[in-house]
Amino acid sequence: MSAMPDSLAFALMVIPCIVVAIVFHEVAHGYMAKALGDPTASERGRLTLNPIRHVSPVGTLLVPGALIALGGPPFGWAKPVPVNQWRLSNPRYGMMAVAAAGPGINFVLGTIGAALLGLFGEAVGLVPGPGGLVFMADADGASLPIETALVYFVLINLFLGLFNLLPIPPFDGSHIIGGLLPGRLRHYWTRLQGVGMVLILGVIAYSWIFGTGWLEATVLPVLDFVLTGLFGLFGYNPQLF
Repeated sequence: MSAMPDSLAFALMVIPCIVVAIVFHEVAHGYMAKALGDPTASERGRLTLNPIRHVSPVGTLLVPGALIALGGPPFGWAKPVPVNQWRLSNPRYGMMAVAAAGPGINFVLGTIGAALLGLFGEAVGLVPGPGGLVFMADADGASLPIETALVYFVLINLFLGLFNLLPIPPFDGSHIIGGLLPGRLRHYWTRLQGVGMVLILGVIAYSWIFGTGWLEATVLPVLDFVLTGLFGLFGYNPQLF
């Protein structure tokens, strides 16, 4: 079997996990904002789990699909849920809570996935499959695609939650940091939000092309620690690392 069909099959398994993770992430922002006084997302019909309302053709489909096909990390984004800070009952601390809600729901989803693996998974190792892809397999070497997809579901949700907590505009972590800054510094920090995504995509592209390991030094060690602890909590040992 050629690598291309394997990459397509892998994308068909992983992209739905990405879509679920980012849709829940965005909807959590909207529900938290509504609970704190800002119904903007509700008024614009964005408090729905219908992915069509949230999917960005580029960020949710094209970019993750291309990265997977080229051997890069599955990374993507959705259309941001609209939040009007000044309609929140407490704009400063409300934005911090709204920002934290997105990663929070990803951690909840990752925990649910780990619990399901602990209850129903075979606790087997990852093995190389056709085209160099990695799949779960039982003792006889038979692939377990559902279990594989669930492992990646946990990985993607934990990674998305941790990645968004980085204190880099416009990530959620930057809004949390912004709420902690004094007024003058917060004003300048807010102005960085508009160019933050360009900067972070540039950093990701640079690190991927030239092999710099900023993710390995920041997010991935924390991901490894959380993933190991979470799987251990539910008695699951996929031997990921």
